[in-house]
Amino acid sequence: MTAPGTFTSRPPRLAAEDDQRWWFVLDPVLIATVLLITAMGAVLVFSATRGSATPLEPVDYSFLERQAAFAVLGLLGAVLVAHLSVRSLRASLPAAYVGLLLVLGGLLAFGENVRGIRAWYSFAGFSFQPSEPGKVVLIVVLAAVLSVEEVRAKRLLRALGLAGLPVLLILRQPDVGTILVYVVIVAAMIAMSGVKLRFIAGLAVIAVAGVAVLFQSDVLAEFQEHRLQVFILDQDELIALGPEAARAAFNVEQSQIAIGNGGLSGRGLFQGTQTRSNLVPEQQTDFIFSVAGEELGFRGAGLLLGLYALMLFRIWRIAVRATDSFDRLLTVGVMAMFLFQVFQSAGMTMGMMPVTGIPLPLVSYGGSSMLTSMVALGLVMGVYRRRFDFADRS
Repeated sequence: MTAPGTFTSRPPRLAAEDDQRWWFVLDPVLIATVLLITAMGAVLVFSATRGSATPLEPVDYSFLERQAAFAVLGLLGAVLVAHLSVRSLRASLPAAYVGLLLVLGGLLAFGENVRGIRAWYSFAGFSFQPSEPGKVVLIVVLAAVLSVEEVRAKRLLRALGLAGLPVLLILRQPDVGTILVYVVIVAAMIAMSGVKLRFIAGLAVIAVAGVAVLFQSDVLAEFQEHRLQVFILDQDELIALGPEAARAAFNVEQSQIAIGNGGLSGRGLFQGTQTRSNLVPEQQTDFIFSVAGEELGFRGAGLLLGLYALMLFRIWRIAVRATDSFDRLLTVGVMAMFLFQVFQSAGMTMGMMPVTGIPLPLVSYGGSSMLTSMVALGLVMGVYRRRFDFADRS
């Protein structure tokens, strides 16, 4: 017997004669939605980084050019991954997982230290965050382990152990935002697998206890604790916490002002006062949604969120129609990753969620995030394609 929420139906394969046109092995709505989100992201990144555009300070195209290059490389990676067979994915898992642990461990010795966090390798003017592609590796690993009819205690512990090793290494950096994404991925995939309800309830209790212990320990830096607390504290409490808390509150306040300035229709592309004055910190990365809110207004920011909703719906649709549990769990993991990152990143800019530094998928500037998002979508397209794959998939 499977747990509540587990996929139980197995859709029939289409007849071979139905697979005659090229769009039968693609989801054109999903692809178009992803391209629109990526295009909007490139424009927002350009707006956030172009500078004052004066004779003394000409327009800066460097961020836009890099973002476009990241998007093209990501699309190529997505096409490659979409054509991989289940056998190839499973065969690559041991090397990919061990490689992930090695590069995460290497950060503790060779990673660039940014405000006490070692999450990036830097070389030749580029930065690489290995925990980003690690999300995809984790999704595939968990899909392989949990894709059985009933997940018993031993297999569940194995899945938790495989997920726990990279989480512990990321905790040593420490990168709280990425850890939260990993935890959401694990929770969603376990909940949608054949795990009994009592195991899920037990894991929920352990997770809550773990969060409480984390806040009582010395693992998190002081500024990280303050960033997590800002959205629930009032002004007097923030002042009592000291300058780090005040700085975190200032960042959120400037973002809220930017979004408020946009009103219904926005101030116009490249016309945002907060954006052009660089008053919003990290506006091309963590706070990119504030640029959308100020320059495109409620309608433009709502359109962006609507595109995300459509993308997530298409991913869920592919999960429901997948032909086996491995593909279903693979798609659920990708959906959970995107859903949480969009909710957290957008909510953070509006003061509704804690400041965690989670990028907005396909929109925030950064090669690691863009490549990871595109490859994850390539996995989803591979699941869609395999519905029409009449070859032996074993």
